[in-house]
Amino acid sequence: MVRFLLSFTALSIIACAPKPEECPTVFFGGAIVNPTSDAVVLCRNNSTVDSVQLDEQHRFSFTLKGIEEGLYHFNHSPELQYVYLQEGDSMLIRLNTMAFDESLVFSGKGSEINNFLIEMFLTYEQEAPLLDQYYALNPDAFSVKMDSLHSAKTAYLHELTASHALSAKAVAMAKAAIDYPVFMYKEKYPFYHKKKTGREIICDLPPTFYSHRNTVDLNNRELTYFKPYFDFMKYHLGNLAYTTCKENCEGAKKPASDPLHFSTDKIQLIDRLVQEEELKNLLLRNVAMNYLLKEHKSSKACQAFIEKFYSLSTHKKHKEEITHLYQGIQNLQPSNHLPNLVLTDINNKAVSLKEISKNNTTVFYFWTGDQESHLKSLVRRVKKLKEEYPAHKFVGINFRTDQLQWIRMVEEYNLDKGNQFYGENFSELQTTMIIDGLNKCVIAKDMVVVDGFAHLYTSFPAIADE
Repeated sequence: MVRFLLSFTALSIIACAPKPEECPTVFFGGAIVNPTSDAVVLCRNNSTVDSVQLDEQHRFSFTLKGIEEGLYHFNHSPELQYVYLQEGDSMLIRLNTMAFDESLVFSGKGSEINNFLIEMFLTYEQEAPLLDQYYALNPDAFSVKMDSLHSAKTAYLHELTASHALSAKAVAMAKAAIDYPVFMYKEKYPFYHKKKTGREIICDLPPTFYSHRNTVDLNNRELTYFKPYFDFMKYHLGNLAYTTCKENCEGAKKPASDPLHFSTDKIQLIDRLVQEEELKNLLLRNVAMNYLLKEHKSSKACQAFIEKFYSLSTHKKHKEEITHLYQGIQNLQPSNHLPNLVLTDINNKAVSLKEISKNNTTVFYFWTGDQESHLKSLVRRVKKLKEEYPAHKFVGINFRTDQLQWIRMVEEYNLDKGNQFYGENFSELQTTMIIDGLNKCVIAKDMVVVDGFAHLYTSFPAIADE
């Protein structure tokens, strides 16, 4: 989910004083084992601060002046991770891309808050299987589990602040890394509990179940690009929209069964509750993207939703993305010609979708380098499909992977090089081919769409799953 949120486009120029040369220097560098690209990019929110090339020993370094204290992220394609920086920091990292997050360790001045944040990040990932079990518990038992998770992390933070002097802003960031995942679990609970237990209605909750809502800030500019906070905001606002709609809208089934109605209510709620412009725009975009990626037909009602989104968003690029996405839905309707999308083949030659599909029936499927377990399943599935449909051409399109890594993976998995292509611009690929999941595929015959919203498993029922 963080790769869809962060976009590295504009150049950020940040000053700390009338004479930036007097500002304390910040050094951030390190070494990368098994690099997957030749550069490291440092970003603040939605802006690029600087980028550097790796040297022959796979080392990099940034020397910065006049930076604003806060959360940054560094990108070594296709991976990225957070780094908290403040004046006077001098930090080194070492990581191995074979286990990017797990191997990442900070050392030097400023390392304490960063090692804490990476620890919270890893804990967040490790909690997923536990949460799957906890959602079956009754509300009181679930709250006890959440309090236990929160208390253990808070005790860890107390140990850190007792032994190291952290700035007030750094402590606030550490607390956010503890609070917002747990708050998000509470917001998700009624819906996941219903699904886990097979109930037809959402269970009643005790009055104190959402007590965390009394402490949250729905307009925190510093946390706009912090994934735990943004994820909390998505679920919290979705929860509020669902509850409000159930109480005030005619037809009790609407919030659950009418995505258009629910999405419209949600963007209106965001507009009322969120004043921080950048955060609001990102949340509006998230709702619009999620709705349209699941919308397989164009309609007047869908167009009305888009017009409402346009009226609320103030972000020109987001509006262009939604326009492109909706146009993509229309372009993938049956009997339309394939869109004018250009990909790159294994020899770095530009090739269009239409060229690939000319004079044959083609199944376009999608994969990414950071989901190797999915790729392994995909390779098995495509092999079976080829056996069952020998007249079909099965074409893989890779995205969100460094190009050199893509080539290595094509070799490693023994994929047919003549039918593997690279999509450099993920945003363009996603909104053109409406990629709403990794099992999505597009079927075309002689450059014409047959099924623009097919599925590698359910659209080929003649083949049993392994």
